[in-house]
Amino acid sequence: MNDIIQTIAVYAIPVIFAITLHEAAHGYVARMFGDPTAYQAGRISLNPARHIDPIGTLLVPVVILLTSKLLGSPGMLFGWAKPVPVDFGRLRRPKKDMLWVALAGPAANLLMAILWVFSLRLFLETGMQESFWFEMAMAGVQVNLVLMALNLLPIPPLDGGRILFSLLPNRLAWQYSKIEPYGLVIVVVLLVTDVLWILMRPVLALGTTIVQWFL
Repeated sequence: MNDIIQTIAVYAIPVIFAITLHEAAHGYVARMFGDPTAYQAGRISLNPARHIDPIGTLLVPVVILLTSKLLGSPGMLFGWAKPVPVDFGRLRRPKKDMLWVALAGPAANLLMAILWVFSLRLFLETGMQESFWFEMAMAGVQVNLVLMALNLLPIPPLDGGRILFSLLPNRLAWQYSKIEPYGLVIVVVLLVTDVLWILMRPVLALGTTIVQWFL
């Protein structure tokens, strides 16, 4: 039981900030490109309480951690926050600007992973590599890289799907958008069949290479 409580304590802060700042980044960039919807809703904030979804930000990550701990196997830790409201129609160039709004979330996760790496460097230099805080920093790097890779999958409504929609010619883009109602089902199927990890591996490898530059 102590191991489980310690695992939850190690991952709690990295998971909450990884998920909520991801969402805040979407709202911030949307405002830059002309859509103030998230700002008007008070969602461009570093306060996690404004973004936390009780199920996606708290319950689901805890259940995954507990299950993986009890089964003795690594689980893919993921979750979600309350989606930041973005009215793409209010962007100055809706289809083109959608790319930057979508990219903001994964970019925020990469930035957070780099910041956690700086923490790792500090702990290594001060001989604290056996500490609770070192483990938390390791978890911060892992969680953010996984969320970045997951969200960059080209499956709407994930950010990668929005990015691909923005890049495709108009006719293809609208055809492609028709799979969005089934996007989350596709992700779940890929998850339970272990295909999701295979698809995420190239982005995870790239993200790992980038953060290692700062170690």
